[in-house]
Amino acid sequence: MAREFQRGHKAKIGDLTAGTDLYVGVQIAGPGLTFDISCFGLDAEERLSDDRYFVFFNQPKTPEESVQLLGAQAGDSESFRVTLDKIPPHIRKLSFTAALDGAGQVSQIGPGYLRIVAGGEEVARYSFTGSEFSTERAVMLGDFYLKDVWRFAAVGQGFDGGLEALLKNFGGEVAEEAEAPAPPPAAQGVPGFAPPSGAAAPAPSFGVPAAPAPQQPAPDFGPPQGAPQAPPAAPQPTEPQVHLAPTLAAPPAPYGQPAPGQDPYGRQQTVPGGFPGQQAPQAPPYGQPAPPPGGYGPPQPAPYGQPGQQPPGAPYGGGQTPAVPQGGGPGLGVVLDKYKEAPTGRRWTPQNSKLIRVDLGVDGQPVLARQGSMVLYQGKVDFGYKGAGFRGRIVGNATGQEMQLMRCTGQGQVFFAENSAHVHPIELQGDAICVSADSVLAFDESLQHEVRRIEGHGIPGGALFTMQFQGTGTLVVKTQGTPVVLPVTPTTFADANAIVAWSAGSQVIISSQVSLRRHAFPGHSGETVNLQFRGAPGNFIVVQPYEV
Repeated sequence: MAREFQRGHKAKIGDLTAGTDLYVGVQIAGPGLTFDISCFGLDAEERLSDDRYFVFFNQPKTPEESVQLLGAQAGDSESFRVTLDKIPPHIRKLSFTAALDGAGQVSQIGPGYLRIVAGGEEVARYSFTGSEFSTERAVMLGDFYLKDVWRFAAVGQGFDGGLEALLKNFGGEVAEEAEAPAPPPAAQGVPGFAPPSGAAAPAPSFGVPAAPAPQQPAPDFGPPQGAPQAPPAAPQPTEPQVHLAPTLAAPPAPYGQPAPGQDPYGRQQTVPGGFPGQQAPQAPPYGQPAPPPGGYGPPQPAPYGQPGQQPPGAPYGGGQTPAVPQGGGPGLGVVLDKYKEAPTGRRWTPQNSKLIRVDLGVDGQPVLARQGSMVLYQGKVDFGYKGAGFRGRIVGNATGQEMQLMRCTGQGQVFFAENSAHVHPIELQGDAICVSADSVLAFDESLQHEVRRIEGHGIPGGALFTMQFQGTGTLVVKTQGTPVVLPVTPTTFADANAIVAWSAGSQVIISSQVSLRRHAFPGHSGETVNLQFRGAPGNFIVVQPYEV
């Protein structure tokens, strides 16, 4: 019985069959669509370093005939004979692809498959449908790759471009003029690898799927209850504003004392760093230096309650504090009023863009937070170490998604921040979101979290990992700078080092644009790993203007 593969599944070919003379059949069809089905023989750098190992309609076999194009037969749109024992050592991967020849999209195809037959018996099958793709014009179906032994991987990854784009992707060059296609050779009746017996069944015709629903914009990060309104534009002054603050008049001088800016003989007096007419010091106050008589020597204290000896707008230096005029200017409380603690009433309350407070007494639920993220707390709050357990430590070390957490319990308020990063509370109502562990600041203990794997054939380590949070509660995510939230479309790509979070309903695959190239070329982003996102309307991604 054939083993059924899903996208991203891998297996040793030795576990499927003991044979090395294999038949590979591909069935892909759609109304009015024509496909070029090919096989790329790639080196250790996943490059087409030898054009003789590009097997397609105009080059039906490799020099030693380890890969041969057989044509349509036994219900397959195209078929190949692969003899693993004959593949030369410098070929490390065989990538089977299908590219549209002419107009159309891969999403218009019906059910298709890639199957492996050994000894006349089908041993593996990877099935796919057009609903898994969108605007792509090519698809990477499956790979035979050498990793100590030959293995098979079901890829099923769409590609924006036709056969020429695939060829360039693998490092090949497109000829100026394509030669006339040669007819594929007739299938040879080789008992050891031939397809299963049975009459060839014609590929069914399929209707064009209905037009997809229009994409809806993704909710804002930690979606608010309604779109914010843009503030009205401030009116432009018709004349330049010279004074940006009201002028404060100093109090009149007491009887018997010289007027401000004059000595006892009525002469104008100038102090260092001051201006003509500024009041001269008379008595040494506490903590406020003033110039000496005549303007020379070390500064002397100024009289208590009189204005400082610096011009308006000058910075305060030497520990000097700003003096408050006696005429009723703003005091310290007025200046600091805008920094007051935000009012209570909710469990999680942002104090500003970089500081957030949780009220533990609202519902009595504990909070898990990153160790060292507490900057202030009030009340009776207990902090305890939250271990991940032996299995959690192993998983965290292996995946890079380890979180060192502390458990906050009791009655009071705790303030969280870290390295002046922007904080964003996200309230989950039974739904799920994927977030990198490095971007998690704190969350309610009621939320379930686990490490999830992002399959990626051909990237360092074989896969990427992320944290998935699900349930009812609040998750606080931190970003470096102000993030951007984008709806998921068929052509949404993000740098794996800049992505912060995405909706759990999004499909994530590794972009072949980068992982299959050794050198940068015009149009290449230069990033190590890119992620491609797909999903129904309503799915979103969050990206920060910073690479981890």
